[in-house]
Amino acid sequence: MSKTGFEEGNRRLIRFETTPFEIGSRTILRLPVDASAQLPSRGMTLIEGNFNDIPFQAVLEPDGKGSHWFTVDKSLIEDSGMSAGRTVFLAIWPSKDWPEPAVPEDLQSALAATRQAHTLWKSITPMARWDWIRWIRSTRQAETRRRRIEAALDKLGKGERRPCCFNRNLCTDPSVSRNGVLLDPPQ
Repeated sequence: MSKTGFEEGNRRLIRFETTPFEIGSRTILRLPVDASAQLPSRGMTLIEGNFNDIPFQAVLEPDGKGSHWFTVDKSLIEDSGMSAGRTVFLAIWPSKDWPEPAVPEDLQSALAATRQAHTLWKSITPMARWDWIRWIRSTRQAETRRRRIEAALDKLGKGERRPCCFNRNLCTDPSVSRNGVLLDPPQ
């Protein structure tokens, strides 16, 4: 359940409670649909907030069902005392200061070997880099990933700043999703 329209300073706070769950070794926190609807994008969104009164920042990924989710960092789990299956309370707000994404090693190597693509990569926004990485990693197949890296280098080399034909509203992490939809908590 979320509380809407809460203003604090220049921030529009979105307050809600939810229950984290585990998929494999990851602790996942899915936002309630009504809380997610207050975010500025159905796609990937950067937020800041308080998690059981502990400040944090997270990049939210779409869940493919009209909401968002993120993997809870292990240090945040320890600091907040949260655990999967136990309700937590959050106050979040959208942020515009995108952090640099962790660039996978195979993409880093390919960019380093392709001057024109690397030059454009350095000039695009962090959010655009996040999009390229999401598109590249959204497959389980090593061959498809290799082809996507090649396509990214070609497109970047031609001046394209974002991947095309990419549905930004789907869950792109194949380790926690199927067909673009975040897996449900295990029963």
